[in-house]
Amino acid sequence: MDTDYRIFRRKLYERMLNWKQAKDGKTALLIKGARRVGKSTIAEEFAKREYDSYIVVDFANAPDGVWEAVKNIADLDNFFFQLQFIYKVKLVERKSVIIFDEIQKAPQVRQAIKYMVKDHRYDFIETGSLLSIKKNTQGITIPSEETRVTMYPMDYEEFRWALGDQVTLPLLKEAFESKRTVGDQVSRQLLRDFRLYMLVGGMPQAVNTYLDTNNLSEVDQTKREIIDLYTDDFRKIDPSGKASRLFKAIPSELSKNASRYQVMSVLGRSAENTDMDELLEDMEDSLCVNFAYHANNPSVGLALHKDKDQYKMFVGDTGLFITLAFWDKDVTENIIYQKLLSDKLSADLGYVYENVVAQMLKAGGNELFYHTWPTPSGKHNYEIDFLLSRSNKLCPIEVKSSGYKTHVSLDEFCKKFSKEVLWRYLVYTKDFRKDEETLMVPVYMVPFL
Repeated sequence: MDTDYRIFRRKLYERMLNWKQAKDGKTALLIKGARRVGKSTIAEEFAKREYDSYIVVDFANAPDGVWEAVKNIADLDNFFFQLQFIYKVKLVERKSVIIFDEIQKAPQVRQAIKYMVKDHRYDFIETGSLLSIKKNTQGITIPSEETRVTMYPMDYEEFRWALGDQVTLPLLKEAFESKRTVGDQVSRQLLRDFRLYMLVGGMPQAVNTYLDTNNLSEVDQTKREIIDLYTDDFRKIDPSGKASRLFKAIPSELSKNASRYQVMSVLGRSAENTDMDELLEDMEDSLCVNFAYHANNPSVGLALHKDKDQYKMFVGDTGLFITLAFWDKDVTENIIYQKLLSDKLSADLGYVYENVVAQMLKAGGNELFYHTWPTPSGKHNYEIDFLLSRSNKLCPIEVKSSGYKTHVSLDEFCKKFSKEVLWRYLVYTKDFRKDEETLMVPVYMVPFL
C-alpha cells in the first residue's frame, strides 16, 4: 500500500465489520474486485483498526521464505510460526488477522483456508484481482468457508466524502423520498458536481490525483495507466488480444446506439473461430466491465429470460470510460474536460450517462437488464435502457443526456406491461419532476431508485 495515498472512507467497511462480528472467525472474508479499486487498502486499514496485530502476505511480491512456508502449509503451527518471523509481527489468538493479498497467485493457500478457519486461531481476509481467482483454482478445492464480497469503484457518495462533503447525498435522499424539487439553480450546481464525478471516476488513484493536483489532465494520465494495466491483464487471459479490443471498443459501440454490442464489427471474421462465450464470461468475471443483458420477456422474471447472446457492455468506472472515449488524444486535454464539465461538448454524450447509470445501479446491488421491441412500422425499436426488479414488479428506466422530457419508449412499455410496472423513471439532467405517472429523476438521484 502506498503511504502517499489518502485512506478514503468506503461503504464496504461496514460489511466487513458485520462479517467480523457475525462470523467470529468461522469464515474467511474474500474481497473480489477489479484491479486498483482499493481492496488491499481497505483490508489493511480494517486490520489496523479492528485487530491487535496483523500480517499482510502479498503474494504478488512475497519473499522466498513465504513460498518455503507455503510448501508445508499442512503444518499450520509451523506455517503461522514462520510468518511471524518473516514479518516480525506477533500474532495473538482471536485478536489478530492475516491478510492474503492477491490470493489467486497462491491457490494452495486458498485451498488451506478451510483448515485455517477450522483451526480458529486467527481471522483471515483474502483479496483477489481480475478473474485469475477463477483461473488459478483449477484442480483445487474451493473453500466453502468463505464470505465473499465485491468491491466496486467509489460510488457517488464515497466520491463526495473524499471531497469533504458529508451532506449532499443524505439531503438528496430526503428530497427523492419526499418527491421534492431542489430548484433549478441548485440542480444546475448539483449536476456540475456530478459531472466532475463522471470525469474523475471512482478509482481511488484517480480521485487521489484530482485532490493532489486539481488538474484533470493529470487525472487522465492516472486513468490511462489503470487502463493499460487492465488491457495487460486481458492479454494474459487472452493472448490473441480480442478481449482487450472488445474492452477498448466499448465507448464506440455504445455511441452507435445499437440494441446490442456488435462483436463482429469489432473483431471481424476472427470472432467466428473464438469461443466467445468463454471470452465474454472472463470479461464479466474481471469486474472491469458491467454487462446488461436483454430481457426477452420482462413480464415474468428478468434473470429467467435473459438473452446471453444480446447484451450491452459498459466500463465498470465511468471515469475510465471517458478516457477510453478520447483514447486517440495523447492525454485528454483539459479543454475537453472543461467542456464536458460545463456540458458544452458538442458530441452527443448520451452513452456516457448510460454508462454512469449502469455503474451506479451495479454498485447498488442490481443486476443489469434492458428490453427492446419493434415499433409498429418495424423500422425502429423502442428501448428501455434499464429494468429494475422491485417487490415482484418492474421499474423501467429511460436515460436521457439532456433535459429532454419525451419518453415514448417508457409510455409504450408501461402500456404493454401495465400490470407489471411499479414505478417508471426518466433519468435526465434537470430538477426532479413528475409527469403524470412518470417520475423525472435527475441523474444524481439514481442511487435511490
